[in-house]
Amino acid sequence: MKTKTLTSLAALTVTAGFAAAPSSPATRQPVARPNVLFIVCDDLRLNLGCYGDSSAITPNIDRLATQGTLFARAYTQQAVCNPSRQSVLTGRRPDSLRVWDLRADFRKTTPDAVPMPEHFKLNGYYTHSIGKIYHDGKRDPQSWSDVEQQLRAPKRDDYHLEENRKPHKGGKAAATEFVDAPDEEYADGKTARDAVASLKQLAGREPGALPFFLAVGFRKPHAPFTAPKRYWDLYDPKKIPPLEQAAPPMGAPTLALHNSVELRGYSDMPKVDAFTPEQIARLRHGYYAATSFTDAQIGRVLDALKQTGLDKNTIIVLWSDHGYHLGEHGLWCKTTCYEADTRVPFIIATPDGRPRGVRTDALVELLDIYPTLIELCNLPSRDKLEGRSLVSNLGNPNAKGLDGACSQFPRPWQYRKDGVPSVMGYAVRSATHRYVEWRKFGTLEVVERELYAYKGDQLFETENIVAHPGNADLVRSHAAMITKKVP
Repeated sequence: MKTKTLTSLAALTVTAGFAAAPSSPATRQPVARPNVLFIVCDDLRLNLGCYGDSSAITPNIDRLATQGTLFARAYTQQAVCNPSRQSVLTGRRPDSLRVWDLRADFRKTTPDAVPMPEHFKLNGYYTHSIGKIYHDGKRDPQSWSDVEQQLRAPKRDDYHLEENRKPHKGGKAAATEFVDAPDEEYADGKTARDAVASLKQLAGREPGALPFFLAVGFRKPHAPFTAPKRYWDLYDPKKIPPLEQAAPPMGAPTLALHNSVELRGYSDMPKVDAFTPEQIARLRHGYYAATSFTDAQIGRVLDALKQTGLDKNTIIVLWSDHGYHLGEHGLWCKTTCYEADTRVPFIIATPDGRPRGVRTDALVELLDIYPTLIELCNLPSRDKLEGRSLVSNLGNPNAKGLDGACSQFPRPWQYRKDGVPSVMGYAVRSATHRYVEWRKFGTLEVVERELYAYKGDQLFETENIVAHPGNADLVRSHAAMITKKVP
């Protein structure tokens, strides 16, 4: 961020967001609208202390959970980076955007969509991006008041060992690596460094400067699992939770599964054969280490927010673009309609007097972030947003959620660059079940169905019970929820 840009912004005052109480325009006083610190992680699943994983060492995200509301049942709209992020940022479903792959851009497919940071910018906010917010390397100058920082992180920079830094097909070398190295030699360390510097500059502006929307995107724990050695050393490999539910769900259709091609692209991973127990253990250890590394970078940003005093008027939102499989169901990475891929960490902390340290089991979607921030920041609403405001859920574990949260995923993955998917899977998660319809793309013809029952916080499906006698009413009610949201 350029200091001169912040200096010039300091002279600008807030011209919107007046209090409603004064009796006439002449006596109204400007209200200090809240800032927004918008934090997104890549591939972060629920292996966090605040989500009940006693093995995870994530003190900073856990601390944030004590300061706000933790949404225990939040769902992404598509479990892969680009569609998920564009959906969140525009407040529209992947089908509405026609963005289902890693290349499509809503600016071309849905040019009337106005993303969240642009809406804030148009309504008197200074907006800035550091790290991965849209898909890696995607520049979107309309969203930001200043040039994006840490926009691209080449795969080569994930590594320190020379055998991993030399050219590899697709840029992927080993799936894991650890060396003694400073945090700031990694992309997320640089993102945290720049976010801290930006917060210090924002805190030094003149009174009356524009409120800010600062988006900070961390790339871990996305593979490769390459964090400094000290984060690996936090964990005893023998105490990493063992793999559970290693087999696919009984009766799952082939369409629902995949061959873990994303992980198999790394140079030390099997291209076809099964992963060995040693590989599984190493990968799971690496995921926990990478998660703790990113948690530490989030902690640096949260500490800077507090040290500058900006925490007193800043809303903090933390979310993950999707979940992840670590060998469960025989799957690695994401790209399914299942619980472990679609259910994500999501926390909102507000600087007002709402109850803190609240957990809610209300079903919510990441689409809800956009309308929630609009209401919290008293901005004009936008047409065509497909989520709902969660303000009534903040601090209130008894507030109602959705009857069903919807996600989707195409097959094959990935489809041809000049084509469209052959089949689209649509999933709805109710309080007790997940129902999936696999439809021929562009028609209503259903080619496969799945229905799974869950107990409590269960993350992994066991048996497809869609054909069981007595489940017809469940199938009809869940299918109706899909049709309502994704006609």
